[in-house]
Amino acid sequence: MRTKNSPALPKELTSVREQFDRWRRGRRGRSRIPEGLWASAAEVAARHGVGRTAQALGLDYYALGRRVAAAKGGGGEQAAAPTPATFVELVPARSGGADCVVELESCRGSKMRIHLRGVGASELSALSRSFWEGQS
Repeated sequence: MRTKNSPALPKELTSVREQFDRWRRGRRGRSRIPEGLWASAAEVAARHGVGRTAQALGLDYYALGRRVAAAKGGGGEQAAAPTPATFVELVPARSGGADCVVELESCRGSKMRIHLRGVGASELSALSRSFWEGQS
């Protein structure tokens, strides 16, 4: 039993704590915390602090901290994967003697390096398209 008087919890933190208590009473075995509860906990922790929220809700401080960071866009285990490019503009070279190197890499790790000498954008477009279509 605690002998210290702990400060009163904010209303929204108390509300989320009641949600966790209801879930804990109704769960079977050691099931995972639902994503909706994690989202509510991360939202409250962003406003009232990770330590205070983790203690009030009986959660792991570091797991909650990762969720808060992910919700803020700072990475973490729940961070969204980068969005692949949907459009790349290829500007044609002004002269036929220009050199350039184009490197393509898929999310699966396949790589393609193209060294171009005097090749137009249409040829580069066809090579790129065949590379990306071969990835599916």
